[in-house]
This record gives sequence, structure tokens and C-alpha cells, in this order.
Amino acid sequence: MTQSPEELVEAAHNWWSTDIIDIHPGQIGVRGYPIEQLIGRISFPQMIWLMLRGDLPSADQASLLEAALVASVDHGPHAPSIAISRMSVTCGLPLNGAMASAINVLDDVHGGAGQQCMELYR
Repeated sequence: MTQSPEELVEAAHNWWSTDIIDIHPGQIGVRGYPIEQLIGRISFPQMIWLMLRGDLPSADQASLLEAALVASVDHGPHAPSIAISRMSVTCGLPLNGAMASAINVLDDVHGGAGQQCMELYR
């Protein structure tokens, strides 16, 4: 059965719709908040939390996320996980393969005992 042009447009619209961002001419909404209500009022970690979780974080949650983000930038481009993902892409792996390679080497040895660290922060 063939779809009418209107049905195709509706199907495409539904395919690309998301609960995270809602964009229309002159309007941008993030998780139901107009973007102009967020700019200058929330921090970048709070924005990340909102996009990922769907609600604004408490002060403690925002502080925890900010600490995790700050701690994550200390290794730079020479860290083994970064080097492995870069080498993977150079060898022709697609993005998901490169990401999997990087994540696999993090574990609790290179990744700074991530699970235990988050439990301590909590």
C-alpha cells in the first residue's frame, strides 16, 4: 500500500520528533522549557542533566555532575582510551566500534575506579 505525500510527511515528522528538543521557526524548547528561560539561568552541567534526565537537578546533583565532568578532562588526547578510539577510526572502524574500544579500556583500572568514585561522591 502506498502512502500519500501527506502521510509520508507525517511519518517523517514522527520519526524525527523527540522529547528532548522541540524546534519550530522562532522557537526552541528543551524538555518543555523555552530556551530563553534557560540561557543565563542554569549552568552547563544543569543543562546536561536536563537533557539527559528530563528534569532540572537539585543543587547537590548539579555539583556531583560538575565534579564528574571536571574530573573527566584531566587526561587529554594522550590517554589510552582516547588513543585507542583514534587508532580504531584510523583503521576504518565505525563510530560505535571506536567508542566500544575506548570504553572497554576504561574499566576500573584506567578509568579511575569510576563506579567506586561515583559511590563515594553519592
